[in-house]
Amino acid sequence: MIHPQAIIEPGAIIGQNVTIGPWTYIASNVVIGDDCHISSHVVINGPTRVGKGNRIFQFASIGEDCQDLKYAGEPTELIIGDNNIFRECCTIHRGTIQDNSLTQIGSNNLFMAYTHVAHDCMVGNHCIMANNASIAGHVHVGDHVIIGGMSGVHQFCHIGDHSFVAANALVLKDIPAYVMASGHPAKPFGLNSEGLKRRGFSSDIIMSIKRAYKEVYRKKQSVEEALSVIAASDDSSPALDLFTNSISQSTRGIIR
Repeated sequence: MIHPQAIIEPGAIIGQNVTIGPWTYIASNVVIGDDCHISSHVVINGPTRVGKGNRIFQFASIGEDCQDLKYAGEPTELIIGDNNIFRECCTIHRGTIQDNSLTQIGSNNLFMAYTHVAHDCMVGNHCIMANNASIAGHVHVGDHVIIGGMSGVHQFCHIGDHSFVAANALVLKDIPAYVMASGHPAKPFGLNSEGLKRRGFSSDIIMSIKRAYKEVYRKKQSVEEALSVIAASDDSSPALDLFTNSISQSTRGIIR
């Protein structure tokens, strides 16, 4: 159901069973998947591809030009997966040619009111960004990540899978998988053990991750030394590899 006062530019592709409210603007180079619900006063610019079953609330701005002063109107892209929720006044910007010309968001995420995803960000699946949280350009966010309200993430940072960023945090370095971060600047405050339990991680796996966490954060040794100790231990699992890889592959350095 498309309201007669919505503006759909020629060339826009609208899927089946899509609701678009009044005074919403859809640009010509936008694709909207089936079963999406777009409220009134939404702007979707492009090139942008929106998957199926997304809900976009009023005054959200999706797929707009980025705020990078180097951007000169190049046809960069925003790709959004399925079943995401974008609450009031979200701003999601397209990429730049200085990266991969792409901002990408996975599926089943919740972006609360006034959240901001800047150019060239990569956001995984099942993430939550609480009210007024913002991630700067080129930030990568893994799966099952929670970023608390009023938090800010510096450009080029990586936020690992299953990590938790507390409200009002300022993230200046990478956060490894499973780690809880808080503060200004953000520092580690243990593992997101409760979140892992809720997602079905076994007690043995959680204990192995805790042992690895202690090597990195509780002992007076370098990151390289800690990773060597973990690699030489009897613990081995894909879940543990996720933790160590998020550390070894960091280019900005991890919070400590």
